[in-house]
Amino acid sequence: MSAPKFTTLGCRLNAYESEAMRELATAAGLSNVQVINTCAVTAEAVRKAKKEIRKLARENPDAPIIVTGCAAQTEPETFAAMAEVTRVVGNHEKMQPDTWQSLAPDLIGETEKVIVNDIMSVTETAGHMIDGFGTRSRAYVQVQNGCDHRCTFCIIPYGRGNSRSVPAGVVVEQIKRLVGRGFNEVVLTGVDLTSWGADLPATPRFGDLVMRILKLVPDLPRLRISSIDSIEADDNLMQAIATEPRLMPHLHLSLQHGDDLILKRMKRRHLRDDAIRFTEEALKLRPEMTFGADIIAGFPTETEAHFANSLKLVDDCQLTWLHVFPYSAREGTPAARMPAVNGAAIKERAAALRAAGERRVAMHLATQQGRQHSILMENPHMGRTEQFTEVRFDLPQTEGALVSGRITGQDGAVLLAEAL
Repeated sequence: MSAPKFTTLGCRLNAYESEAMRELATAAGLSNVQVINTCAVTAEAVRKAKKEIRKLARENPDAPIIVTGCAAQTEPETFAAMAEVTRVVGNHEKMQPDTWQSLAPDLIGETEKVIVNDIMSVTETAGHMIDGFGTRSRAYVQVQNGCDHRCTFCIIPYGRGNSRSVPAGVVVEQIKRLVGRGFNEVVLTGVDLTSWGADLPATPRFGDLVMRILKLVPDLPRLRISSIDSIEADDNLMQAIATEPRLMPHLHLSLQHGDDLILKRMKRRHLRDDAIRFTEEALKLRPEMTFGADIIAGFPTETEAHFANSLKLVDDCQLTWLHVFPYSAREGTPAARMPAVNGAAIKERAAALRAAGERRVAMHLATQQGRQHSILMENPHMGRTEQFTEVRFDLPQTEGALVSGRITGQDGAVLLAEAL
């Protein structure tokens, strides 16, 4: 009997949840099943999911295929109509032990093909907390799920539901377990991290959680934040940036654009100057801080002048690590009904943004020569600095260890180092 096989598409949160599902499926006795955890962020993501399903069916035609994740939640009928698919399971249902029990091998022919309920009716956080996954170097802890905002380009709230927070005490206890198991870095993850706490008693803020973790888990060497909405950064989060060396000096920002009119059409809650003001303040508090950012190229109605403001934002916010998304219309979102930008122009603008990102990476790498860093090893020859910069060692190091290294050079993409 073979173990259940999982294929994960999309975000880090999906990867986290796949590991939790693996535990649930194994406990339910499922074997020789294929589970694909889908993404719905773009129409291309859904197309990729369908292609992957057909590939899995060709490779192992006898294994039932269970489709779950955001695309399964937002358009279950699309996947139910595929002959290759045995079951379609919603985002809430996929985290429930009862669901996997109902999919046990002797029952798999008896349950309904579509097990997807209204995600907006879900008010509690899922009761799954897994003790790390992916590598021996860092562990990811989901502290929040869902989103209360309705950006005009985004389908994700309809896949994830409204914002729900994991209570601080539960998060702290899990991180203590992870530290006890030897993890040197923990990454806080969620769909809209800075909304954490709004649904909890006394409505704490995300910065309160960060400070509480650092205070109550003194043995945790490194705490990292996966992605934030900078307009929601609270006073305690800024205090942690300023005073807590164990909070890593790297923030990934959900910026999306650099032009005020496009930001309003996206229904974002910040303006261009808000983003610049935040990065300037963070750098004043923590001069070694680096920033990543999500930026969309070719949003509907975007002119060359609008795009120029996005391109300029890369320097104005001193961004280093860019995630560039060529706009792709997502059926069911308000943006899909707005006047579209020419496809060739979208590609050109995305390429220009990526080139700007590569230039900023080169500038960052050039400043690191001779510096000392604490480097978390992801494999024997590669690790990452506090700013999440990739570093390569010629001599093997211990995977998962924090290695003190001096930067000896770079190759245009990664830093080169020697252990001290």
